[in-house]
Amino acid sequence: MSGKPVRHGGTDLPVLLPAADRLRRKAAAERLSGGTAPRLRLHHGAILLAIFLVSAGVAAAQSLPAREPTLQVIVKWLPVLLDGFLFNILISFLAMAIGTGIGTGLGLLQISLLPPLRRGSWVVTQFFRNAPWLVLLFYCMFLLPFEFRVGGLTIPFPDWVKATIGLALPVMANVSEIVRGAIVSIPSGQWEASESLAFTRRQTLWQIILPQCIKRMLPPWMNLYAILTMATVLASIVGVSEMMTQANRVLAAEDRPDLLIPIYSFVLLCFFVYCYPIARFTLHLERRFHVNL
Repeated sequence: MSGKPVRHGGTDLPVLLPAADRLRRKAAAERLSGGTAPRLRLHHGAILLAIFLVSAGVAAAQSLPAREPTLQVIVKWLPVLLDGFLFNILISFLAMAIGTGIGTGLGLLQISLLPPLRRGSWVVTQFFRNAPWLVLLFYCMFLLPFEFRVGGLTIPFPDWVKATIGLALPVMANVSEIVRGAIVSIPSGQWEASESLAFTRRQTLWQIILPQCIKRMLPPWMNLYAILTMATVLASIVGVSEMMTQANRVLAAEDRPDLLIPIYSFVLLCFFVYCYPIARFTLHLERRFHVNL
């Protein structure tokens, strides 16, 4: 039995409602207030698939009889498009790993007892969190060198690495806020109880506070990764050979305007197929851990 005291059955004595009852009351309140925000569903993917198939049919009807059918063209270029999509996934993995590692440390600095560290980490977090992702991407592309010289050895610095760093910067700032928010959300009684047991601040943080923060941080962290994956198409603007770049090359090679909507619909469908399981698992974790994003 868990819950909060309520007045029940005409008596002034407080009673505890079961958790299931509280959840039903919460759902009823959400329905009365207009319901919850719309969520990503499987039928949204079916709509994208229908758009892709309809656009492919329209393109086939508009094309000349001597030209290849639209679906046959997409199948022909499928290895190229999927190779670019795998590059999107690689960039998202690396950017998320770099951003998570640095952002976790930055979030811990935001709760530091030393004012210079706390204020400095706050400034860095807010700057990169509120900066446009594309602007950061351009800064990294044009300010970072194209190669490094170490002694007599020249080490190239490819564009996709710079794009990964550019995308990792806003991820770092958002992870920093996720970590800080999760730590602050822990009741202050946890800190006070640990202090009464002679735990140091470091022991309290690593052994008591952070383990409780994991379930609070995981859903927004996964949501951030899904956003990052969809944002990797920004790398096409700076010439990285990801899926959007490859799609534009396919359109240029075929020189067929009727392929524009089918090709881009296929790109949308690939990202949906990859991000939909992440979104559903995030919702599962929200329900399990009762986390509101």
